[in-house]
Amino acid sequence: MVQPQITPPSPFSTGLTGRCPRCGEGKLFDGYLKLKPRCAACGLDFAFADSADGPAVFIMLIAGFFVLGLALYVEITYTPPIWLHLLLWLPLALVTCLGLLRPMKGLAVALQYANKAEEGRLKK
Repeated sequence: MVQPQITPPSPFSTGLTGRCPRCGEGKLFDGYLKLKPRCAACGLDFAFADSADGPAVFIMLIAGFFVLGLALYVEITYTPPIWLHLLLWLPLALVTCLGLLRPMKGLAVALQYANKAEEGRLKK
């Protein structure tokens, strides 16, 4: 009897929603950024996942471009006082960074699984 080919879920949909990259059912995170040891639905061990600082670097670049662009536009157009800049842009930068960090870490883990990424080794 031939088993039907099961297509794996998209790494983008599972990563951005914080679901298991293999089954798409179990939760990936145990807390805000800490990964669970394994998937409760399919048992996938998440020990392979090491996103390191990659998601944080991308978020800082994206948020910095977005917030700095808005701050420069407001400065050139309206010339507000410094205290208003701090009141506007510090919370926006914080919300942008924290809001994007978890989905980007989930995406990094899901793409590692989908592409079978592992630590590099030298051939002997």
